[in-house]
Amino acid sequence: MRIKMDLLNLAEMKKLAIAFSKVLKPSTIVLLQGDLGSGKTTFVKEVVTALGSSDAVTSPTYTLMNTYQAEFPIYHFDMYRLSSAEEAMGVGFEEYFDKNSLDGVCFVEWAENVEGLIPSVDYVVEISKLSQNGRRVIIKEVANVSN
Repeated sequence: MRIKMDLLNLAEMKKLAIAFSKVLKPSTIVLLQGDLGSGKTTFVKEVVTALGSSDAVTSPTYTLMNTYQAEFPIYHFDMYRLSSAEEAMGVGFEEYFDKNSLDGVCFVEWAENVEGLIPSVDYVVEISKLSQNGRRVIIKEVANVSN
């Protein structure tokens, strides 16, 4: 699966997130790519809401990981402040990426900062700014891609 959409506003981002939430199931790993402020956390917020959670979704830039309770747990990682896979393993993150024991869905921002930590991913969501409110979103389904 590969979907490319140009979105004009937040309402369209919400519709896309609702549709994407329907393919998610426990043990799914999603990498989020995009510049600062492109809308990665907004996309996660809309997915979390679509999955039935009323939790407040915020960027995990300083906490490194936020957990949300929905139909299944959602683990939202921001690896921006980390510089290596070893640093991420030092805080125990590798256990979340074991698909045999993962009980929820992982969304990972800035995965390139921890190269080698995530053995396989299911989807890559690329978000880029087109204008103040417009975004281009590309969703790619992948299988066993090393990161």
